[in-house]
Amino acid sequence: MALHTSQSVPKAPGGTPPGGLRRPGGLPAPVRLRRGLATHWYAWAMVAPVVAVIGVIIGYPLVRGVHLSLTDADERNVERSIGVNHLPATYEFVGLDNYADALTGDQFLSTLGWTLMWTVSCVTVTFGLGLALANILNRRIAGRSFYRMLLILPWAVPGFVSVFAWRFLYNEDRGFLNKLLAGGGIDAVPWLNDPTWAKFSVIAVNIWLGVPFMMVALLGGLQSIPGEMYEAAEMDGANAWQRFCHITMPGLRPVSTTVILLSTIWTFNMFPVIFLLTRGGPGEATQILVTQAYKFSFEISPRDFAQSSTWGVLILVLLMAFAAVYRRVLRTQGDTW
Repeated sequence: MALHTSQSVPKAPGGTPPGGLRRPGGLPAPVRLRRGLATHWYAWAMVAPVVAVIGVIIGYPLVRGVHLSLTDADERNVERSIGVNHLPATYEFVGLDNYADALTGDQFLSTLGWTLMWTVSCVTVTFGLGLALANILNRRIAGRSFYRMLLILPWAVPGFVSVFAWRFLYNEDRGFLNKLLAGGGIDAVPWLNDPTWAKFSVIAVNIWLGVPFMMVALLGGLQSIPGEMYEAAEMDGANAWQRFCHITMPGLRPVSTTVILLSTIWTFNMFPVIFLLTRGGPGEATQILVTQAYKFSFEISPRDFAQSSTWGVLILVLLMAFAAVYRRVLRTQGDTW
């Protein structure tokens, strides 16, 4: 004789079981917050100094930048001291006028177009090369440790040193690359003096700097995939391409999604490569959003702090929008982070 235990437990009005008990998820937010603080007070105490430092280092400049973007602040009307004389700030609040001017002007849109092209090109090629090298180094080959060390070298060298080395290689008159071309009877290439070649040159340097990080991250992801999966697929008759598509790429998804996001953010804001290699030139050909924002604050006269802050806030909004869309796409594919 079967026992039936499907009788429901009577609940009080509002869905609360008898005795006033609630599930933790049903507690009001203030109660959950107090309970979390009481339970994890030590963790909160350890994190508090870091949060305070980050708030000072990042929070204040961010708020200050948003404030300046809503004004007409420039070199002539900000608070400043000239000798013993102290001049108060005289800039005025202009609302969203700076954003309207930036978004409707040709300069922002053309710079944004090149910045997107620069970012997509660098991230795509970097990911492809990093994945190819990671697959090669994941196999048992002679001298694997030496090759790993050699390929990580660009990552170990300080970025500004690498960029200056590449600037020397790209020199049109005395550069090593043009000397090699001259040895083959090819005319010198204006690597940094022609807009098209300059764009190609900065992309090449950024790829050279970014491949080691991508390779190391993807190599770690490859080594976390169980080898038994490849053996089982091979026994079932799967060829190398099928194993790559159905085992390698799904197994790398947690790592690849993260490194693509990080690489996109870093490349979008890659100030050193552009500034040290071409300073945005020739003309404005290689100027990306972040170098143009720097130019507004430090290179033009009078220095336009309001416009620089406006571009900085727009850069932040664009990256936050990309991260939000990227996260939504991952969730629809079943990944969470």
